[in-house]
Amino acid sequence: MLIVLSPAKSLDLETPATTKLVSQPDFLDQSALLIDRLREFSPDQVGELMDLSDKLASLNVGRYASWTTDTAEGRQAIMAFNGDVYAGFDAYSLNAKQIDYAQSHVRILSGLYGLLRPLDLIHPHRLEMGTRLTTSRGKNLYDFWGETQTRALNALAAEQGAKALVNLASEEYFKSVKPKQLAVPVITPQFEDYKGGKYKIISFYAKRARGLMARYATVKGLVDPQKLKKFDVDGYAFDAKDSSETTWIFRRKVAE
Repeated sequence: MLIVLSPAKSLDLETPATTKLVSQPDFLDQSALLIDRLREFSPDQVGELMDLSDKLASLNVGRYASWTTDTAEGRQAIMAFNGDVYAGFDAYSLNAKQIDYAQSHVRILSGLYGLLRPLDLIHPHRLEMGTRLTTSRGKNLYDFWGETQTRALNALAAEQGAKALVNLASEEYFKSVKPKQLAVPVITPQFEDYKGGKYKIISFYAKRARGLMARYATVKGLVDPQKLKKFDVDGYAFDAKDSSETTWIFRRKVAE
């Protein structure tokens, strides 16, 4: 079983990492091409391109200027990303065996790096997959990355003998993968909360739940995706009636 996650906009650059194990991103040469393109932009242009405040635009222009393929001063991706998904995943509390599982089975789709292992060293950056950054390969990052992530995931699936790819990424990021070209079926868990008289996806809770499920698989060392149907963290439960073979619905009721 393989699991894919989205990265996070916010970064944790201060909390001490709990492991000294590291790895190198596979597509640094491609990342360097994107950085060279981004270095052509002024802070105002970056702000307009990514809809950022002046402060954030200037911060990221500085990051592009200092970015290097030398990852010696980088930070492991799973420790660097700091959004709702990663609060649920809570990499800092994983033990060595669990981190090893994540390194083998979890991948992070990235606008800048293409595809990351959890322990890949990265530099601070901001480049969302949906950014309309034109390059010699096309009008956006989907064109730039093409089939790169799909080929890499197929190679990993063959290496691991994976039975399925569990999509815990956002729609924006999973669009960079070409499901019809994957060698394994895709399962997309969907998390819904009962509110206002009906079940619905609530973004904050759904993002955290994706991280919780990735953690659940990591802590238990799951290789059979069917065992994810037993996921019951934070009150979620699998709803077989409304699920399909490829979309698995997990629901819970919370106090309103």
